[in-house]
Amino acid sequence: MDSVEKGAATSVSNPRGRPSRGRPPKLQRNSRGGQGRGVEKPPHLAALILARGGSKGIPLKNIKHLAGVPLIGWVLRAALDSGVFQSVWVSTDHDEIENVAKQFGAQVHRRSSEVSKDSSTSLDAIVEFLNYHNEVDIVGNIQATSPCLHPADLQKVAEMIREEGYDSVFSVVRRHQFRWSEIQKGVREVTEPLNLNPAKRPRRQDWDGELYENGSFYFAKRHLIELGYLQGGKMAYYEMRAEHSVDIDVDIDWPIAEQRVLRYGYFGKEKLKEIKLLVCSIDGCLTNGHIYVSGDQKEIISYDVKDAIGISLLKKSGIEVRLISDRVCSKQTISSLKLDCKMEVNVPDKLAVVDEWRKEMGLCWKEVAYLGNEVSDEECLKKVGLSGVPADACSTAQKAVGYICKCNGGRGALREFAEHIFLLMEKVINSCQK
Repeated sequence: MDSVEKGAATSVSNPRGRPSRGRPPKLQRNSRGGQGRGVEKPPHLAALILARGGSKGIPLKNIKHLAGVPLIGWVLRAALDSGVFQSVWVSTDHDEIENVAKQFGAQVHRRSSEVSKDSSTSLDAIVEFLNYHNEVDIVGNIQATSPCLHPADLQKVAEMIREEGYDSVFSVVRRHQFRWSEIQKGVREVTEPLNLNPAKRPRRQDWDGELYENGSFYFAKRHLIELGYLQGGKMAYYEMRAEHSVDIDVDIDWPIAEQRVLRYGYFGKEKLKEIKLLVCSIDGCLTNGHIYVSGDQKEIISYDVKDAIGISLLKKSGIEVRLISDRVCSKQTISSLKLDCKMEVNVPDKLAVVDEWRKEMGLCWKEVAYLGNEVSDEECLKKVGLSGVPADACSTAQKAVGYICKCNGGRGALREFAEHIFLLMEKVINSCQK
């Protein structure tokens, strides 16, 4: 269960507005941020995600796809759905990151080159942001690299700031790890225990462990930040669940991080439902979109055996798979693939056909998944419970979905999307069993 410990510390303020090595200041209450009398409107709480384009470890890490979603998209979704922020911002110096941020519904602050250097600190970028936004009273600095953040965490922290009067709140996680001093040649030749007595090693259940910052978020009021601190004044921590403490700066093994996110991540306000029907666009999803014409004018298409296996696995799991195309393609050619799927071709209105199939099976939209890749798929992608596109889908389709495959159309995208469905269905089953 989440817990909070209250605490405060004192120090001399830093007049240069930069971080100091002393203890942070104990601040007096003032009228800014809703602490004084006669304040008519609540303090403006802004979420701020810092996402520069110059990541050294993983190029453009902040928008690299994690479980089919740009990394920054996970925290933006949580921040927006929490409903506690008057504004949600991304501070960036990169065009692609700006586009992704706007796609998810965030506002963008274009940071200057002065605070986009390798040597620039988070505080530098936050101070610059505040210099341009006088309306902001409290900043919730959320790390883009914490994809398992949930709205409930942000709601509780906002309450601590607004209702309980804390000047700063930061996230921690509890660890049960024994620490030892470092051996340094010529300085310290033996190691010493730092937080245990080796003669009386406690069992895990007999030890509360220790609290560590997990870097997920740092909330602070403007007057504290302007003194050069993100932690200070009346200060508290917020303890996050261990399974939600995923930091991509640490978990650099991307596939492992993806499994954690698929199991513990936040997928939106509405609960996931079990998928009963997958509709797949033929051209550009089942196939790579290339059409070859033989000498006798017959169409020849190519597909990946992995995708055929994906369809087979879906059907064995009780998920109906149907194919659709807005092109006048040959049903005989598709049938020759022996996929045993119902299909409709030459469809001018894909949404109407999918809706008819849905009603025929007695399903709600949340029980339908759709894999598309073109403008003609946009409405279906927006309507269904689970949507996906191949890596080479058009930009319009990519903006409408919740999952972007690593594979291209006709090159394993359908199989990959099937695996994604299976992982989410496992999540649905586990939630029902709780």
